[in-house]
Amino acid sequence: MLVKRFAKAEPYEAPNHRDVRSLRLQGFEEGGPETAWVGLSHYLPGGGAGPDASPIEKVYVILSGEMTVIIGGEETVLGRMDSCTIPAGEVREAVNRGNDVCTMLVVMPYPPGAAA
Repeated sequence: MLVKRFAKAEPYEAPNHRDVRSLRLQGFEEGGPETAWVGLSHYLPGGGAGPDASPIEKVYVILSGEMTVIIGGEETVLGRMDSCTIPAGEVREAVNRGNDVCTMLVVMPYPPGAAA
């Protein structure tokens, strides 16, 4: 078992994100998960990501606040403990349109050739 304390989580910069701070909770370390990594992102009001697509799928879990996810012009508002899966290659935009910080758990498989 690999225990990683929140106090030691490392920040990371996600491409094409704005007004967001992210921490890697698990992944990309020896003894860590072999198939996926887990991040925790705090989106400030007005913050967001995209629009863009990723070559790998991702799962969003909203821990607090709300996040609007836009795919194909359709908007879906996710609230506390709501989740969604975004398939590989699907163009998405995520925007925090509320006045509260949105805290989101992100789970993604490793990119090809990038496992721990």
